[in-house]
Amino acid sequence: MLMLKQEALIVAGGWHGHFPDQMAQVFAQMIQDHGLAVQIAHDLAVFDDPDRIARIRLLVPMWTGGELSSQRAENISSAVAGGMALAGCHGGMCSAFHGCKKWYFITGGVFIEHPGDSLTYRVRIADASHPIVRGLPDFDVTTEQYYMHVDPAVRVLATTQFPSPGAPGPHAANGPVEMPVVWTKYWGKGRVFYTSIGHDAEVLLAEPHGTILRRGLAWALNNK
Repeated sequence: MLMLKQEALIVAGGWHGHFPDQMAQVFAQMIQDHGLAVQIAHDLAVFDDPDRIARIRLLVPMWTGGELSSQRAENISSAVAGGMALAGCHGGMCSAFHGCKKWYFITGGVFIEHPGDSLTYRVRIADASHPIVRGLPDFDVTTEQYYMHVDPAVRVLATTQFPSPGAPGPHAANGPVEMPVVWTKYWGKGRVFYTSIGHDAEVLLAEPHGTILRRGLAWALNNK
């Protein structure tokens, strides 16, 4: 009997400043390395069929901005809760579908702002026991530094520091704010992986972040 490959779905679109088509191809190659067939969709109507979504092994959103209807969000929620993996990066996942609260409960966070278009900042490994970052050093990256609102239910694997909001003033003495950069979480039976790094393919794949991304996909898929 012919065994069909499990399938991954990349949904690419929205704001073009995050290069959704280029990034979709980068993710597609990594996913194919895990033995999955990859479909790339450019229309959110792909989320209209709950039975179709439930058969997907991995969903990678690459869609900055846009609107997600409550029914489409519920179809995705049910699929992830049933065991579909969800993985993504930067604005393609956590600056998508502003206004859809369900989406941010599923993904674990929402982009708020970044100070300038590009700066060099330190990423600190925060949970060295996790297999996604185990053995990796702290590192510097030059790209957008994402300030986010993050669900406290996530497991934070790497962080960066921001100056205290509102400084100067009474909050200045509180010191810098530790902001999650990489995290995992569960949504029902589904594994969720996110990294805020990934404005373009070059910064996405620069080491050691490229290793974090590859391991993150493997973890989301529960591949040893």
